[in-house]
Amino acid sequence: MFEYLNGIVTSVSPQTIVIDVNGVGYLVYVANPYHFERADQAPQKIYVHQNVTDSSQTLYGFATAEDKQLFEQLLNVSGIGAKSALAIMAGNDNQGLITAIQTEDVQFLTKFPGIGKKTARQIILDLQDKLQTQTVAQPTMEQTTPVTENAQLTDALSALQALGFKEKDVVKVGQQLQTTDENLTTDQYLSQGLKLLTK
Repeated sequence: MFEYLNGIVTSVSPQTIVIDVNGVGYLVYVANPYHFERADQAPQKIYVHQNVTDSSQTLYGFATAEDKQLFEQLLNVSGIGAKSALAIMAGNDNQGLITAIQTEDVQFLTKFPGIGKKTARQIILDLQDKLQTQTVAQPTMEQTTPVTENAQLTDALSALQALGFKEKDVVKVGQQLQTTDENLTTDQYLSQGLKLLTK
């Protein structure tokens, strides 16, 4: 099993990144692909979870070992698959997630795609005790140079749809984000969009 990959991210799409490690490109599914986009092409360490089935081998990537651990704990919850777990973690607000689990905030958890009240209660039941002493490090946001504001926003909205949010909700959030005068990166648009969708 892989623990992490250390290489250069050569491609970013709404659901995945490709990381080149000594000439081999690994396709990795990540919660927020644009977090790994860098203008300087510097090597990055990406922690990975490998999922092997009869028909496929899939890698899921994370900025920190703590994020990987939280993802694996979410996968152990009945009714949570990899796509739902990634959507839950996409906001880079893992401390908020942990607080919601510890305070039994079902409403917060049901804001995520594919999470109903039953699954939210199951998350709380399974993880409440396991997360009490865990401290989750917040990944440092890498600043990227936007090509144009619209291109960054379009990429962010595509990523939100790839996470499973409804198109009409994403369009509404896109309209709200378009009114901002700030020149944001895709990563920042995605984080703000997630906050609007889950509040």
